[in-house]
Amino acid sequence: MFASIEFYAGDPILGLMDKYNADSRADKVNLGVGVYYDEAGKLPVLECVKTAEERIADPISPRPYLPMAGLPGHRKGCQELLFGKDAPVLQENRVATIATIGGSGALKVGAEFINKWFPHAKCYVSDPTWGNHIAIFEGSDVEVGKYPYYDNATSSVKFDEMLAFFKQLNKDDVVLLHPCCHNPTGMDLTQEQWDQVLTVVKERGLIAFMDIAYQGFGEDMDSDAYPIRKGVEMGLPMFVSNSYSKNLSLYGERVGGLSVVCPSEEEAARVFGQLNFTVRQIYSSPPTHGGRIVDIVMNDEQLHEQWVGEVYAMRDRIKAMRSKLKSVLEAKVPGRNFDYLTRQNGMFSFTGLTPEQVERLQSEFAIYMVSNSRMCVAGLNENNVDYVANAMAEVLAN
Repeated sequence: MFASIEFYAGDPILGLMDKYNADSRADKVNLGVGVYYDEAGKLPVLECVKTAEERIADPISPRPYLPMAGLPGHRKGCQELLFGKDAPVLQENRVATIATIGGSGALKVGAEFINKWFPHAKCYVSDPTWGNHIAIFEGSDVEVGKYPYYDNATSSVKFDEMLAFFKQLNKDDVVLLHPCCHNPTGMDLTQEQWDQVLTVVKERGLIAFMDIAYQGFGEDMDSDAYPIRKGVEMGLPMFVSNSYSKNLSLYGERVGGLSVVCPSEEEAARVFGQLNFTVRQIYSSPPTHGGRIVDIVMNDEQLHEQWVGEVYAMRDRIKAMRSKLKSVLEAKVPGRNFDYLTRQNGMFSFTGLTPEQVERLQSEFAIYMVSNSRMCVAGLNENNVDYVANAMAEVLAN
């Protein structure tokens, strides 16, 4: 019956984790999977989350099915985080928001919606982008292309090429954009560049799909959402997918949201209904536990303030590791410019290593990163950063 089923080789990033876990070397370092680890190399449980968990457990309550759109407090938390607490667009009820199964679930629901209501649209992703972006949209029968983004030679954004490419796209084509902490390069646009991009999006009648998975890890909560809020200010309809995996350290709870900014309250109501219908067709309703944590933390003023402080502490630790790595590499590899390490934002860095050099790091030094040279900077700490820098210097020199 299943003789014709094709073999699935597995996800390259998750497969890298399997190799890392099987490695018995004591000095191994995991810089592959996109997970934040603290200075001790452990996955943290945030203090604000601990408080929320205590409230959920006292008393332990029944777990009925949630509405298809998720908890109202979860949805409210998404909206205020993305658009601002007193944003006019929220007061005008022009944003249709649903809770989703992680950021991936938000992308999937959005892709299904686009395929149904804009079947002629093609989706364009940055070159490079997170690999699952392509898989999710193609899995929803949306044709996917790539737009110019990263220049390996200069470790910078190909902004002029990107802008010229957008000017040639057709009405209703989708451009998938990273508002902050670009995955995998870590190289973001400036606010002035965002203004130019959004102007072209508006002039060409394109659909902006903002995927923000690392809010707070770039500059701050508000600055990281600049492209989203600027797009709303310009009157753009848009899709926004967000995730709490990283900034609440709730990876396995799969907590995210999808928001669609609409021109009117009436259109937002119709979009909201169709988003619910799409959820019903795929997974019926989101899980309870993670949604309750988001509801509690985002809507309790004291816990929210505590959460922001904890996110900024994670952000600052990543920035410190970038600076330390840069300083050691500059000393070990004179004549080579490593400024890009501190110009990049968020958890990831494109190191510029070749696949062969990445393989050497893995085989000779037990340092694991993705073959395209994407490194998860959050895997570095004071105990391993010198070891990693010296190993990188070794493979760069030979």
